[in-house]
Amino acid sequence: QVQLVESGGGSVQAGGSLKLSCAASGDIFNSCGMGWYRQAPGKERELVSSINIHGTTVYADSVKGRFTISQDGAKKTLYLQMGSLKTEDTAVYFCAAAARSLSGGYCYALGPRNYWGQGTQVTVSS
Repeated sequence: QVQLVESGGGSVQAGGSLKLSCAASGDIFNSCGMGWYRQAPGKERELVSSINIHGTTVYADSVKGRFTISQDGAKKTLYLQMGSLKTEDTAVYFCAAAARSLSGGYCYALGPRNYWGQGTQVTVSS
């Protein structure tokens, strides 16, 4: 079991920056990939960025070059540094961790089997 708690959300003007943090506890050493999702009103939850167990990162095209995902070595904290924020970035941001199979033999991809944080609101005003 993995527990995730986000922090760092808030309101910021367009062009500004914000850094989100996700504190992880539980079986974090054996956790799989992690990522940040967001969900805007009336839209489906979308993957913003992910980082796998090897440190390889992936970004949605909409945030590429503006956001940076990172993780401490002990996997205690996941970060999302957001810069050059746009009004389109307004959403609830969720921290997520991919689950392992019951046997522990492999990691699932980020998706329906994720562990989820409760989310933190990010509002970007023009």
